[in-house]
Amino acid sequence: MKLFVGLGNPGAKYAGNRHNIGFMALDQIASDHGFSPWKSKFQAQMSEGTLSGEKVILLKPQTFMNNSGQSVGEALRFFKLTPADVVVFHDELDLAPGKCRVKNGGGHAGHNGLRSIHAHIGADYGRVRLGVGHPGHKDAVAGYVLRDFPKADQGWLDDLMRGLSDGAAALATGDSGRFMNAVALRVAPPRSSTGEASKGRKKAQKSEPGVAKTPAKAATPEAPAASDIPAAPEDSRSPMQKLLDKFK
Repeated sequence: MKLFVGLGNPGAKYAGNRHNIGFMALDQIASDHGFSPWKSKFQAQMSEGTLSGEKVILLKPQTFMNNSGQSVGEALRFFKLTPADVVVFHDELDLAPGKCRVKNGGGHAGHNGLRSIHAHIGADYGRVRLGVGHPGHKDAVAGYVLRDFPKADQGWLDDLMRGLSDGAAALATGDSGRFMNAVALRVAPPRSSTGEASKGRKKAQKSEPGVAKTPAKAATPEAPAASDIPAAPEDSRSPMQKLLDKFK
């Protein structure tokens, strides 16, 4: 069993905040993979489902960000899980918007939600760090994360959420590489063709059977080789005869 935890603050007032990107991720996973309706338990909103044969509990603590660990600790003890079974989805200031990284263990880097979880279950849990960018100065951080994502960010945000959902099954089985590949295919899909070689492929694709083609130019006749030109007859006249012939 895995416990996926999304961090955020409860209530409609905070729903669109950068700080709530963890809640958004779990909402997407629950919706796409047919999880049970959300219900109140462990001071949180909880939903249950299965990913790649692995039972997964989705947990959105309703204690406000700074006390998220209370809810996570309760769920962990109830299901008799270890910190290694926990994966926390959270906003990350040190990553550019739209970037995603997986990490196991380590410090909380000043994130109050992670700080609280550290206090209740220790540091040996997994994290999915979701980049929201940095406002540029530490004094502006609180106001920045508690503001909604602007409309200009909705494109990459939607791609990221879908990528997280696509890779959720791999994450549940512990395959972080496949998880990251699924996210990358959404946020940075490979181009179908590039460079001169692709131009040639595009031209070839246009020349399908049944499509009239431009007739090829007729080949230009080759100039005869020097060896094919008959040599001029040798002049056998004497020098005196050549001189006399000029005055005829």
